Amino acid sequence: MITAERYHDISCGHRVVGHEGKCRFLHGHNYRIHFEIQAESLDTVGRVIDFSVIKEKLCMWLEEHYDHKFLIWQEDPLLKDLQKIADESLVIVPYNPTAENIAKYLVEVIGPQQLKDTACRLIRCKVEETQKCSATYTI
Repeated sequence: MITAERYHDISCGHRVVGHEGKCRFLHGHNYRIHFEIQAESLDTVGRVIDFSVIKEKLCMWLEEHYDHKFLIWQEDPLLKDLQKIADESLVIVPYNPTAENIAKYLVEVIGPQQLKDTACRLIRCKVEETQKCSATYTI
Protein backbone atom coordinates (compact mmCIF):
# COMPACT_ATOMS: atom_id res chain seq x y z
CA MET A 1 0.00 0.00 0.00
CA ILE A 2 1.22 3.49 -0.88
CA THR A 3 -0.02 6.49 1.05
CA ALA A 4 0.60 10.22 0.99
CA GLU A 5 1.09 12.19 4.17
CA ARG A 6 1.16 15.86 5.00
CA TYR A 7 1.13 17.66 8.33
CA HIS A 8 -0.10 21.06 9.38
CA ASP A 9 0.56 23.16 12.48
CA ILE A 10 -2.12 25.12 14.31
CA SER A 11 -2.49 26.82 17.67
CA CYS A 12 -5.64 25.87 19.49
CA GLY A 13 -7.07 25.85 23.00
CA HIS A 14 -9.14 23.25 24.82
CA ARG A 15 -9.82 21.69 28.17
CA VAL A 16 -10.51 18.05 28.97
CA VAL A 17 -13.66 17.57 31.04
CA GLY A 18 -13.13 14.99 33.77
CA HIS A 19 -9.32 15.09 33.58
CA GLU A 20 -7.73 14.49 36.96
CA GLY A 21 -4.76 16.80 36.34
CA LYS A 22 -3.88 20.15 34.79
CA CYS A 23 -5.65 19.41 31.51
CA ARG A 24 -9.00 20.10 33.18
CA PHE A 25 -8.08 23.79 33.04
CA LEU A 26 -8.35 26.06 30.02
CA HIS A 27 -5.08 25.80 28.08
CA GLY A 28 -3.73 25.46 24.57
CA HIS A 29 -1.19 23.74 22.37
CA ASN A 30 0.78 24.27 19.22
CA TYR A 31 -0.65 21.19 17.55
CA ARG A 32 0.96 19.32 14.67
CA ILE A 33 -1.67 17.31 12.83
CA HIS A 34 -0.60 14.62 10.35
CA PHE A 35 -2.95 13.40 7.63
CA GLU A 36 -2.34 10.08 5.85
CA ILE A 37 -4.28 9.54 2.63
CA GLN A 38 -4.87 6.33 0.68
CA ALA A 39 -6.21 5.67 -2.82
CA GLU A 40 -7.12 2.41 -4.55
CA SER A 41 -4.52 3.17 -7.22
CA LEU A 42 -2.09 5.88 -8.20
CA ASP A 43 -3.28 8.56 -10.59
CA THR A 44 -1.92 8.91 -14.12
CA VAL A 45 0.95 11.03 -12.81
CA GLY A 46 1.88 8.36 -10.25
CA ARG A 47 0.50 9.98 -7.09
CA VAL A 48 -1.93 9.00 -4.36
CA ILE A 49 -3.03 12.64 -4.33
CA ASP A 50 -1.19 15.86 -4.98
CA PHE A 51 0.14 17.31 -1.74
CA SER A 52 -1.44 20.66 -2.60
CA VAL A 53 -4.88 18.97 -2.57
CA ILE A 54 -4.23 17.69 0.97
CA LYS A 55 -3.34 21.24 1.91
CA GLU A 56 -6.43 22.68 0.23
CA LYS A 57 -8.91 20.10 1.54
CA LEU A 58 -7.61 19.27 5.04
CA CYS A 59 -4.94 21.73 6.17
CA MET A 60 -6.97 24.76 5.16
CA TRP A 61 -10.01 23.26 6.89
CA LEU A 62 -7.95 23.23 10.10
CA GLU A 63 -6.88 26.83 9.51
CA GLU A 64 -10.44 27.99 9.02
CA HIS A 65 -12.14 25.99 11.75
CA TYR A 66 -9.64 25.25 14.55
CA ASP A 67 -6.60 27.55 14.31
CA HIS A 68 -6.54 30.18 17.08
CA LYS A 69 -9.89 28.94 18.37
CA PHE A 70 -10.94 27.15 21.55
CA LEU A 71 -12.42 23.65 21.23
CA ILE A 72 -15.13 23.05 23.78
CA TRP A 73 -17.28 19.95 24.21
CA GLN A 74 -21.01 20.55 23.82
CA GLU A 75 -21.48 18.86 27.22
CA ASP A 76 -18.85 20.99 29.03
CA PRO A 77 -20.38 22.62 32.13
CA LEU A 78 -18.37 25.80 31.36
CA LEU A 79 -19.87 26.20 27.88
CA LYS A 80 -22.64 28.67 28.72
CA ASP A 81 -20.34 30.92 30.77
CA LEU A 82 -17.60 30.89 28.12
CA GLN A 83 -20.13 31.73 25.40
CA LYS A 84 -20.93 34.94 27.28
CA ILE A 85 -17.34 36.17 27.11
CA ALA A 86 -15.69 34.42 24.16
CA ASP A 87 -18.41 33.06 21.89
CA GLU A 88 -16.67 34.12 18.67
CA SER A 89 -13.55 32.08 19.44
CA LEU A 90 -15.35 28.91 20.59
CA VAL A 91 -15.73 25.82 18.44
CA ILE A 92 -18.40 23.63 20.01
CA VAL A 93 -17.54 20.01 19.27
CA PRO A 94 -19.53 16.78 19.82
CA TYR A 95 -16.64 15.16 21.74
CA ASN A 96 -14.47 15.81 24.77
CA PRO A 97 -11.47 17.42 22.97
CA THR A 98 -8.69 14.99 23.77
CA ALA A 99 -6.02 14.39 21.12
CA GLU A 100 -7.55 10.94 20.60
CA ASN A 101 -11.04 12.30 19.98
CA ILE A 102 -9.78 15.08 17.71
CA ALA A 103 -7.92 12.52 15.56
CA LYS A 104 -10.97 10.23 15.40
CA TYR A 105 -13.30 13.09 14.43
CA LEU A 106 -10.96 14.28 11.71
CA VAL A 107 -10.76 10.77 10.20
CA GLU A 108 -14.41 9.76 10.57
CA VAL A 109 -16.20 13.05 9.88
CA ILE A 110 -13.98 15.71 8.32
CA GLY A 111 -11.93 13.44 6.04
CA PRO A 112 -14.94 11.96 4.20
CA GLN A 113 -16.58 15.38 3.96
CA GLN A 114 -13.50 17.15 2.61
CA LEU A 115 -12.25 14.37 0.31
CA LYS A 116 -15.64 13.38 -1.15
CA ASP A 117 -14.73 14.73 -4.61
CA THR A 118 -11.45 12.80 -4.77
CA ALA A 119 -10.66 9.13 -5.24
CA CYS A 120 -8.92 9.11 -1.86
CA ARG A 121 -9.72 8.65 1.79
CA LEU A 122 -8.14 9.75 5.03
CA ILE A 123 -7.02 6.57 6.76
CA ARG A 124 -4.91 7.92 9.60
CA CYS A 125 -4.57 11.09 11.60
CA LYS A 126 -1.94 11.79 14.22
CA VAL A 127 -2.50 14.70 16.60
CA GLU A 128 0.61 15.92 18.41
CA GLU A 129 -0.09 18.13 21.42
CA THR A 130 3.64 18.44 22.07
CA GLN A 131 6.75 16.87 20.52
CA LYS A 132 6.52 14.17 23.20
CA CYS A 133 2.75 13.53 23.31
CA SER A 134 0.50 12.43 20.49
CA ALA A 135 -2.49 10.25 19.66
CA THR A 136 -3.21 8.47 16.39
CA TYR A 137 -6.47 7.21 14.93
CA THR A 138 -6.34 4.72 12.05
CA ILE A 139 -9.19 3.19 10.12
